[in-house]
Amino acid sequence: MDHIDAIRTPASWVVVGLDNGGTCNNATVLDATGQFLVDHLVENPSLVLDGPEAAIEQLAAALTGILELTRTPRTLVRAVGLDTPGPASAAGVISSKGATNFSQPDWHGFDIRGALEERIGLPVVYNNDANAAALYAHHRHFGADAMERSSVSAIVGTGLGGGVVEAGRVISGAAGMAGELGHVQIPLQDVLEQGQPVPRCNCGFAGDVESVASLTGIRNNLLPYWLTRFPGHPLAAEPVSAAAKALRSYGEKEDPLALSVFGQQAAAIGKLFTIAANFTDPAMYFLGGGVVEAAPRFREWFLQRVRENTDLRREQAEVAGFALVPDLDMAGARGAAVAALDSVSTAALR
Repeated sequence: MDHIDAIRTPASWVVVGLDNGGTCNNATVLDATGQFLVDHLVENPSLVLDGPEAAIEQLAAALTGILELTRTPRTLVRAVGLDTPGPASAAGVISSKGATNFSQPDWHGFDIRGALEERIGLPVVYNNDANAAALYAHHRHFGADAMERSSVSAIVGTGLGGGVVEAGRVISGAAGMAGELGHVQIPLQDVLEQGQPVPRCNCGFAGDVESVASLTGIRNNLLPYWLTRFPGHPLAAEPVSAAAKALRSYGEKEDPLALSVFGQQAAAIGKLFTIAANFTDPAMYFLGGGVVEAAPRFREWFLQRVRENTDLRREQAEVAGFALVPDLDMAGARGAAVAALDSVSTAALR
């Protein structure tokens, strides 16, 4: 990567992106021209299960490590972008009820953005991880036209995260919870089989997207039903949590039970995108999460099923596209860096 070795000038300032996860932090550096200075994962343990103090120190260590790796003087860093799993406020305060990765009481209502800013002495710009991935997908796809375009992203993981990007910027909302697409309730006709129980979400809703299109939805709702339709299936002998995690490998082998489950997930996301089409009419629909990390044939099949279940008007279908989120394992950190770069650039124009 020759640009890492290039002689820097005081004008060549940078921002850093930090993606905080349940196991690891991932870091990247983005310079003022929009060039990423690393093209691979750069990780360190996140230690979020050890509590806020340990986790903040690890984020600070991630910052130091990525600057050393890219030979970037700290004096050139204008801002740091941070993303974490939600739920959290737009200002980076973890929900008062905690979250999957922030289950200890010390995390409840903790201002992770403010704590990191105080620790490192640099401005910190916050997004949740799904919004960061959505922002990166948007800018990577549209390039120089990113600030002129709009997109909606669905990120399928343990839950279903999302992001709505308008004119190149994430819509965060009054409380910072815009783009929580997993908890949009959808019509279930053409999604469920006749007699299939209405799926329930951990949030308390019935029939929202996450109750179908997520690992949790597979475990709690879809797999128990479909195992009754495929008696003797090998996954029936496994604990349901292990079976849910193994299901994608069966889908890659075109196993009928697995394709039935993932077909319902794709249909649910298609219903979500149909709703999005009537709210924001985006130029692009992005799909991310575990399906992106699957074998190419399977992920293209899944994306095609999503497309087929998205009901667009003819005028919309002529101008809108569907794509997978690129570089998924790096998308969070890169999106966090893009948000930081935009924040610095916007401030410079004021």
